[in-house]
Amino acid sequence: MVGIVTVMTAAMLSASVAAAPGADPAQQQIERVVAQISPQRIEAHVRKLVSFQTRHTMSETVSDTRGIGAARRWIKAELEHCGAQAGGRLQVAFDSHVAPVSKRVARPTDIVNVVATLPGSQPQSAGRIYVVSGHYDSRATDVMDAQGDAPGANDDASGTAAVIEMACVMARHQFDATLVFMAVAAEEQGLLGSAHWAQQAKLNKLNIAGMLNNDIIGSSRADDGTVDGGQVRLFAEGIPAVKEMSDGVRALVATGGENDSISRQLARHVKQVGERYVPGFKVNVIQRADRYLRGGDHMPFLAQGYAALRFTEPHEDFAHQHQDVRVENGVQYGDLPQFVDYDYVAKVARVNAAALASLALAPAAPFGVQVRTAQLENATTLVWQPNTEPDLAGYRIVWRATTADQWQGAQDVGKVTEARVKLSKDNYFFGVQAIDKDGNVSVATYPMPLR
Repeated sequence: MVGIVTVMTAAMLSASVAAAPGADPAQQQIERVVAQISPQRIEAHVRKLVSFQTRHTMSETVSDTRGIGAARRWIKAELEHCGAQAGGRLQVAFDSHVAPVSKRVARPTDIVNVVATLPGSQPQSAGRIYVVSGHYDSRATDVMDAQGDAPGANDDASGTAAVIEMACVMARHQFDATLVFMAVAAEEQGLLGSAHWAQQAKLNKLNIAGMLNNDIIGSSRADDGTVDGGQVRLFAEGIPAVKEMSDGVRALVATGGENDSISRQLARHVKQVGERYVPGFKVNVIQRADRYLRGGDHMPFLAQGYAALRFTEPHEDFAHQHQDVRVENGVQYGDLPQFVDYDYVAKVARVNAAALASLALAPAAPFGVQVRTAQLENATTLVWQPNTEPDLAGYRIVWRATTADQWQGAQDVGKVTEARVKLSKDNYFFGVQAIDKDGNVSVATYPMPLR
């Protein structure tokens, strides 16, 4: 633990001290969720999706055995079956719109997401929503080729299968907040399915507290043949690339908080929780919105102002991505199921499931967090608005050096709305977390200046 914390009230004086960020005992419910993720079921889902031969956005929709129509009907039926086995709590529906002709859409086309919602069980938390997605469409070398085979085993049957597996496992559990599991369409044609859903969420003023995108999470083998099954990349945006800064972003920049955006805060939480519940597996936070000048289905959520992240395997093999199925100079090309490591996909799914369960069990991140600046001093006083959850136990202050990426110190301060830390705001970054009576901890909130 770094430094010493002082507090303002007797209640805060009696509060417990966290030995270090992430040192809380494991939650049995999260452990059960993680343990139930099955690589065998994930493999079965991937192979079933591949069996439709192509899932191109403009492919066949009438056939029951080939094309994107058959794929989305199967995904919906699978989620409905899991929901029925879990007592009917999983609400499954198509979310559709018609995309007009554009650069990657040759004719007006139905874009259909498959959405499964697990409503939160605590009324004060049910309006808080966490989304996890994979895209079920696929492509060959030519992004406009709707007729040729495009198995899409890794890109992105792997992510879709992980989402289906998470939905089926987590539907058997109750969470305070709401979880949304999405198989989105038309990613390869320009993120069309996710963009529509995110836009509608913003228009309907949904409280999307975090979004996790799983895209290309299937292979532990790099293009040079080396195997690395011990880590996953987690892409997290800092300052958005926009022409004009919002007031919130401007305040981040003014206080040096470029690494404390809502997506970076979410990434810290996902890394901490994921590595706790999947021992020996590293969540490698990449401080970019996505791979260099590339994108995925989390980006429309970022554009709407939501915290959103992308999971992707550590080393992509481009012989098995966006390629026609063929053998050339003795090399097999194509995104085929034999090139997917299903144990690896299960590890990534477990990280996702642990993070989602933790987020949906914990209180909301504190809001209205500010740092007092009225006087010059070498301590730091933080204030915030009270949470409304009935199971709230209190709050935690976390901090790190300005050169550190992850939280280094923590202090539980009790059920109060102000705390004073004997560390200078000039030298450290701070955050405030909420904790419930079972020990579930929220994402940290970065403090803005209180003048």
